[in-house]
Amino acid sequence: MPTPHTEPAAVLEDRSAPIKPAPRGRNPYDTTGVRRGPDGSADYDDLPRSLVEMLASSVERDPDAVALVEVGGGSGSLTYRELWERAARVAGGLRAGGVRRGDRAAIRMPNGIDWVLAFFGCHLAGAVVVPINTRLTDEEAGYVVRDSGSVLTFSAMQPLPDAGPFAIDDTGPDDLATIFYTSGTTGFPKGAMLTHRNLLANAENGIRCHHIKRSDGPELSTLIGVPLFHVTACNMQLIPLLDIGGRVELLSNPLDFEGFFEAVGNHGVSGIVAVPAIYYALLRAPGFSELDVSRVQRVSYGGAPIAAGLVREIQAAFPDSRVGNGFGLTECSGLASYLPHEEAAAHADSVGFAPPTVDLAVAHADPESGVGELLVRGPNVAAGYWDNAEATEETFVAGWLHTGDVGRVDADGLLYVLDRKKDMINRGGENVYSLEVESVLAGAPGVAEVALLPVPDDMMGEKVGAVVVPLAGKQVDVSAVVGHCAEHLADFKVPQYVVVREQPLPRSTVGKVLKGRLREQTGWGAPAR
Repeated sequence: MPTPHTEPAAVLEDRSAPIKPAPRGRNPYDTTGVRRGPDGSADYDDLPRSLVEMLASSVERDPDAVALVEVGGGSGSLTYRELWERAARVAGGLRAGGVRRGDRAAIRMPNGIDWVLAFFGCHLAGAVVVPINTRLTDEEAGYVVRDSGSVLTFSAMQPLPDAGPFAIDDTGPDDLATIFYTSGTTGFPKGAMLTHRNLLANAENGIRCHHIKRSDGPELSTLIGVPLFHVTACNMQLIPLLDIGGRVELLSNPLDFEGFFEAVGNHGVSGIVAVPAIYYALLRAPGFSELDVSRVQRVSYGGAPIAAGLVREIQAAFPDSRVGNGFGLTECSGLASYLPHEEAAAHADSVGFAPPTVDLAVAHADPESGVGELLVRGPNVAAGYWDNAEATEETFVAGWLHTGDVGRVDADGLLYVLDRKKDMINRGGENVYSLEVESVLAGAPGVAEVALLPVPDDMMGEKVGAVVVPLAGKQVDVSAVVGHCAEHLADFKVPQYVVVREQPLPRSTVGKVLKGRLREQTGWGAPAR
């Protein structure tokens, strides 16, 4: 996606004006069963009431079908019956341990069957799931646990709770299901509250955007290499495939190409989802050219910028597959738009059309370019931020999610995202927020000023770059700066490029760092690590 080298226009101020949804244009998705409320917002007529009801229906439909498979470093599989029975025992263990309806439980585990058992065990017990990024430091993960008030944390170092089976049956659509934490401009993570309605509407949107027939569900499968603590893996792969009775194959490591080859070549998975960096590496992995990909029907990418050349490489590598680009945010459960196969090559710079129950809008659009702040409305939009009324009121206004992203929607309904949330760097699908890293850098030896910037990268989309200005009379040791960051931050947040600048950072008249100008003035040179 193109990133302008100028500061974004001030489009985020006045939010009192009525919001007009953008045109749906060609609208390539099935809207059967979609109804509109008095305010114009859309929803589906007939969704399950909860994830519990969804899973129960799939179990009843075909209890002996394979639900989960661990691939590569893991081992084992579960049928739908076994998934329900073992998740119910986890729920029983949670209830026996004092967990009650509405309690939060954090999951800090790698991909695998146990992650899924913990997830559904919590829901069968009536608890709320708080997924934690396994790459966070103990300090960072501890903040999420404390802020969410989680009463326990599932860990790979401990066995799952186990007791007599338990399952609630009265969870409602508007009950809280998960809290996915996402960083914000304050530097502190915020917990996006997703209800059962949010997750199920998002799953149905994904099913329709991928042109999947529910009757084909038992024949379909997906390979999850993206970590399950991401909404992409949990909400766009795990939940939809279990909803239609398909098979979910789990990789513990997205770079486990041997496991990928096993799942694709031997097991014949029909769907793949990954960030562009994984496809870039995968297509260059030894042995890929000999891999049988004939049973792969759908290949999706997203979560990071992608070059048009890589899109063409993916299409050539999977010639029998539908290829598409998904765009979304944690706050909308994962999917805000999708670019289908028919448009993927012709409009590689777009992130596609609004799903059936999603409305897009552009607030305070420039009259000439049509560019403004991207807004999203739909039953997939989060209920707000956990225990953060101020951020909720600022972001969720009159049913619309104010994304902070800058973009436009053309007359055909295609969304173009021109810039992302202020000061965010997207490193291969991992969001790195500048203020958090800048706050750590400010404490590094010899540093007076600092600004974080994205460094374009063919594989990762972007890498993390830092521009530092030394304290007067001091010198900056770049290796010491990197080491200081590594002590306080997850590895993907630690700058890979560090430029020492003798001149003060360029600033506006009110003292704001002009990052667009700074990008133009900075040459990155060799990486620092």
